[in-house]
Parts: sequence; structure tokens; C-alpha cells
Amino acid sequence: MGNADYECPHRVAIPPSKPLFKSIQSSFKETLFPDDPFRQFKNQSLAKKFILGLQYFVPILEWAPRYTFEFFKADLIAGITIASLAVPQGISYANLANLPPILGLYSSFVPPLVYAMLGSSRDLAVGTVAVASLLISSMLGKEVSPYENPTLYLQLAFTATFFAGIFQASLGILRLGFIVDFLSHATILGFMGGAATVVCLQQLKGILGLIHFTHETDIVSVMRAVFGQTHQWRWESAVLGCCFLSFLLLTKYFSKRKPTFFWINAMAPLTSVILGSLLVFLTHAEKHGVQVIGHLKKGINPLSVSDLAFGSPHLSSAIKTGIITGIIGLAEGVAVGRSFATFKNYHIDGNKEMIAFGIMNIVGSCTSCYLTAGPFSRTAVNFNAGCKTAVSNIVMATAVMITLLFLTPLFHYTPLVVLSSIIIAAMLGIIDYEAAIHLWNIDKFDFVVCMGAYIGVVFFSVEVGLVVAVTLSLLRVLLFVARPRTFALGNIPNSMAYRSIDQYPIANNVPGVLILQIDAPVYFANSNYLRERIQRWIYEEEEKLKSSGQTSLQYIILDLSAVGSIDTSGISMLEEVKKNSDSRGLKLVLANPRSEVIKKLDKSKFIENIGEEWIYLTVAEAVAACNFMLHSCKPNPAAVELQGRQNMV
Repeated sequence: MGNADYECPHRVAIPPSKPLFKSIQSSFKETLFPDDPFRQFKNQSLAKKFILGLQYFVPILEWAPRYTFEFFKADLIAGITIASLAVPQGISYANLANLPPILGLYSSFVPPLVYAMLGSSRDLAVGTVAVASLLISSMLGKEVSPYENPTLYLQLAFTATFFAGIFQASLGILRLGFIVDFLSHATILGFMGGAATVVCLQQLKGILGLIHFTHETDIVSVMRAVFGQTHQWRWESAVLGCCFLSFLLLTKYFSKRKPTFFWINAMAPLTSVILGSLLVFLTHAEKHGVQVIGHLKKGINPLSVSDLAFGSPHLSSAIKTGIITGIIGLAEGVAVGRSFATFKNYHIDGNKEMIAFGIMNIVGSCTSCYLTAGPFSRTAVNFNAGCKTAVSNIVMATAVMITLLFLTPLFHYTPLVVLSSIIIAAMLGIIDYEAAIHLWNIDKFDFVVCMGAYIGVVFFSVEVGLVVAVTLSLLRVLLFVARPRTFALGNIPNSMAYRSIDQYPIANNVPGVLILQIDAPVYFANSNYLRERIQRWIYEEEEKLKSSGQTSLQYIILDLSAVGSIDTSGISMLEEVKKNSDSRGLKLVLANPRSEVIKKLDKSKFIENIGEEWIYLTVAEAVAACNFMLHSCKPNPAAVELQGRQNMV
């Protein structure tokens, strides 16, 4: 599109309108099915489609026929290795959630079997997680005391797990996994770090051998509970705890320095449990203030369908706990799975993972398990042990089953202080201060989000920290949306390129022309801001030219190449900018409007209003047209119109 005097080499095409149904279908597909999961079903027979459908929803059917004995050997070693970690961690995290320790073993038996069939990650090791355990303890503990009414508390934990599974599976089935993306990396980093700090502080109860302790999770309440009972501190328990914690941290440090000896760190928790149990048994330390686990019931998971408390007056709290723990479990599990998938150069489907996690927790809630996810520590061990497929989870579950059937009496003398040491050692690895420093160096707002989440968790509560983190993340999204960047562009010397003058100080201004780039879609949330910001650009440019005595401003070029979409409020903004420019004797020119934008400008008659000869394919062509008008001594049409109005007045 060129004006009558300047021949433009290229025209801006207006794409043909799509039928309404086809347009809605296309938008729906782009929103919910960006990965096009149905492409594999195209041009296939009905029988083949059925087989592909089964393989899609039950991935084990897809890779099991190609499974080899070499893979099994690798998965066997990895499965036994993570089982040695799963047993002590499971007992420890169940204790953290104020649930019977045996539930930690139950939760490492059934859920891994379900995930092995439905999950798409080859490396994820399924099990209980510390943060979810803490959330269950803090949120349900406010409603029902796990000590005064343990049966109801246990029922609410199962119910919360059931609703966590329903929520997770629903997100996956409805393709709403992008909701979890609102938990940014900075949010998760701060929240997990804060939760890990709180978990470590809670373990002071076990380290110091305290019997009574606060149910609150904030640092002030915990410190008050610790130092308010100094007369009840047990030195025997403290010495034992410090020794085992030092051992665990030393093995972790050694394995980090020598990655080939990863198995030392993986075996350290089970070794601590064995040594601690032997020490207590031989010295009768349980009679001297060292608390032990006590009796663990033999046998595999009993059914718990009848324990789901759908009629409880505390059902709303169980649902809230389930949704929050479900979101945290998804955010951690999917992120961990994707991280390790990149190392082996394969892809995992986030929505399929959500369905797998959801079904895993629904089945778990009916088989005496509480919430499970994909903990980083266990997955890292699984990865380093050389796992090839999800069969490593099956091997781990088999090892835990053998433990449940035959070995649970051996844990009778396991000291609680060892479990506290195991939890602290695991949590210290989650407090990633180096990543927080990295955020500060790169993006200060991300650092604020991270610290906001951390402070909210540590000084108030886990729920407050989560709300603060999500609120700050949403605030940032709103700021990006409502306050998009605008840039003044200049010409890079000896080229036809026009770039931001702030980024490229060598870029030259074009005399008499102000080139502005809008760096976001334009719609109701930012249209007023953009109108005011563009007017300010024009005012500042006119003042600068006036003070320097340079050529007066004649043309305003808006580069719309980064504007992917526009709504009616955005079109109204452009109309107002045009009217304001006309009133100043300036001509508005558009460059490189995108497909959706030019279609709406055409339908709204804005093209007729501005004149199709003032819309160009590139900034360079728009500048060439403006220079042609300036150097051919042809008057600016807007200036002529303004002068005519002034003469009439």
C-alpha cells in the first residue's frame, strides 16, 4: 500500500476472513492442544487408532514391547538403590505429616506401580515429599489434632489426597496444565526454600527429644517452643542427632565431589537407620530419653475407601488442603520430570503427567497412602543410578513390598532423632541460596518474588507464603500486560535496519520522523496507558527538537510488528492517537501490522480513516515514504488540514 506519489514496493495483505466456527476451532486448538496430540491418529485404521489411544493413555504399552534385558539390569540396580532411600524417607515424611510411619511405606508401594503404567517420564522416582507432608500437617492440624483424634485426622489426610488426585487429573484431562505455569521458577524457588527452612526448624523437636511442640510453622512460634522448654532438652538425643546429621551431610558432600560414588549418599539414610536402631537396641537408649518409632504393622496396604470422610464437617478443609498440595505436587513433579528429560533428550507430556499423578493419588487414597509426587532427591538418585525406564519404580515398589511383608519389625528401635536428621539433610539441599543470588544478578523483581515467598512461609505460614508468591507472580503478569514497553527506533548506520535507540546508541534518528515500537498485544488492559505513553513520546520529541533547533516533527511511525493481537479498545486507542496527531499537524503512519491486527483494522474502517497509502510492510519503507514527502517539498497532509482549519477560524 503506497500513497499516490510514492510507489511502495510491497503491499500489506489483508488475509481472508475465516468462517466463525473454523476460527473458534483454531483458537481452541491453539489454546488447549498446542502440541497437537491427535496428529498420530490421522489416516489410521480404527483398530490402529484404538491401539494408539491405549498407548497414549497407558504409556507402558508403548515402550514395554521394546524392553530389553539390558534395560532391566540397569533398572534393577536403580530400583534397589532408590528403595534404600525410599524406606527411611517414607517413614520420616509420614512422621513429619503427623501420620502413622507405616503410611510412608504404603505410599512407596502402590503409587509407584500406578505411575510406572501411566507416567511418561523414564527417570521420575515416585514417593512422598516433605513440603506436601508439612502442608498436610499444618493445614489439617489446625482443624483436627493428630494426637487427640488420630482416626479423624487420618481420614482427612486420605480425603485430601483423594481430592488432590481429582484436581490433578482434571487439569490434565481438561488440558489446563498451563494453570500450574503461574507458579514461576522464582515462586517455586522461594516457596520450596521457605518450606525447607520450616521443615528443618520443625525437626528440632526430634533432635532435642522434645515431647510437646507447637503446631504452628512460623519461625517465631517454633523458636518460642524450642527455647521455652530448655529444661526438657535431652542431651543424649541431641548428641545422637548431631552425629547422624554430620554423617549424612558428609556423605552428601563426598558424593557431590565424586559423582561416581552417588550410591554412598543414596545408602546413607538407610545406613543411619540401621546403625541408629542397633545402637538403641544394644544400649537401651529408649529408656534414657531417645524416642523410637515403636511397632510397625506387617502386611501390605489395607483398603481405605471407607475412610474417605466425604460426610465430615471438616470436608472443606480437606478439599482446600488437597488442592494446594496437589498444585505443589504437580509443580515439583512436572518440573523435576522435565529437568531430567532434557538430560536424555526426550519429551514428557505435562498433561499426561498430571493425569498420571491424579490417578496415582486417587488410587493411593483408597489404599492407605497419602499424597505422593516426584521428589527431586529420589529422582536424582534414580537418574544417577542409571535407570532406563519406569521399571525402576516397579523394582522399588517390590522392595518396599518385601519390607512391608517381612522386615517392618526391624524398625521398632529406629530412633526418631535419626528420622529428623534424614529430613534435615534432605531439606538443606532444597534451600538453594546460589539460585537466589543468581536471580538478584539477573532480574531484581524475580528476586523480590522469591524472597516474598520465602519470608511469607518462614515468618507467617506455608499458606501465607504460597498466597504471597502467587500474588506477586500474578502482579508481575499484570504489569507486563498493563504496562507494555514502547521504544523509540533509529536507523543503524549503513543498513536498512531500525532498532531501539536505548539498545543501540549508534542508531540515528530520522529528521522529522518519530518511530515508535509497541512491544505487546494492544487491548483494554493497556490501551489507555499506551495512548498516554505515545502522547508523551510525541511531546518529549517536539520539545527536544524545538530546543535544539532541528527539523520540526512531521510524521509518527508506529511499528506494530510485535503486536500480535488487538481488541476494540486498542483500535479506539489508535483512533484517538490519530486524532491527537492530526490536531498537532502530524501524520500517523503504521508499519508491519500483523495478520489479526490488519484484519480488525480493516473491519473497523480504521484503514479508511488513516488512508491505506499510510500503511507499510516495513519500517524502512515507511521511513522512505516519509522522507520522499519531506524532500519533495510536498506538505504533510495532516499539516495542510490543520492549517486549513486554522484559516477558517
